[in-house]
Amino acid sequence: MQTIGQQLINGLSLGSIYALLALGYTMVYGIIKLINFAHGDIYMLGAFWGYYVINVLHFSFIAAMLSAMLFCALVGVIIEYCAYRPLRHSPRITALITAIGVSFLLENGMSYLFTANTRSFPQVIKTVTYHLGSLQISNVQLLILGTACGLMLLLELIIKKTTMGKAMRAVAVDPTAAQLVGINLNHTISFTFALGSAMAGAAGVLIGLYYNSIDPLMGMTPGIKAFVAAVIGGIGSVPGASLGGFIIGILETAVQAIGLSAYKDAVVYLVLIVILLVMPAGIFGKNVKEKV
Repeated sequence: MQTIGQQLINGLSLGSIYALLALGYTMVYGIIKLINFAHGDIYMLGAFWGYYVINVLHFSFIAAMLSAMLFCALVGVIIEYCAYRPLRHSPRITALITAIGVSFLLENGMSYLFTANTRSFPQVIKTVTYHLGSLQISNVQLLILGTACGLMLLLELIIKKTTMGKAMRAVAVDPTAAQLVGINLNHTISFTFALGSAMAGAAGVLIGLYYNSIDPLMGMTPGIKAFVAAVIGGIGSVPGASLGGFIIGILETAVQAIGLSAYKDAVVYLVLIVILLVMPAGIFGKNVKEKV
């Protein structure tokens, strides 16, 4: 029971980061039906931005995370404007290939500019370990879990309570009808990309603090796992993406705990296959009939 409780704590900490990433995938897909495979690399840019401002400008953790969110939001808007907007009415496969191309551009561009070497992320917060009976939890884990949950609640409030959130939901349901009632489609889509990218930027800083290392290719595997989390939860569902992220995090740490670290990625994809066979739309997804 002690091992299970400890791995649950570790899994929730890691899962909260996957959940933040998965939210970006699910929001963009919900709005324009695009799988933004460059999303994991925006997370990488957030980690590098946090590394730079902490080391060079001596920002605090909170200032570094907020500035990373702003920077990544701007990058997300630029990518949408330059790469995806011109292809909005093209076949989906064209936009999908473009997303993969943007991902490779960011990865290789960062590797060229900053080399592919792993860097140690500055530990701006001194680690303190708390003991809850036989369980251990650090202040960094509490900070990651609390920050991620706070951002997810904030996102839910933005979507449910603000004017732009209502516009996002309207565009997700019917873009043409949304335009007819005066909603600016371009502004709404850009805002969605900014919001999702800001969450990825925050996740990048949090993962740097958690694992103490960053590199230009760090966004590839977590990006795919976050996409898996979004699909498991139900692509297009914000609560589903959050739940999927926590499921993936707990599953990954559980596999490592039983000594199968080499198979942790394979198990994640196996669970994806099983869930899609049983519930093709995901846990919170809705089966939608499409005319062909």
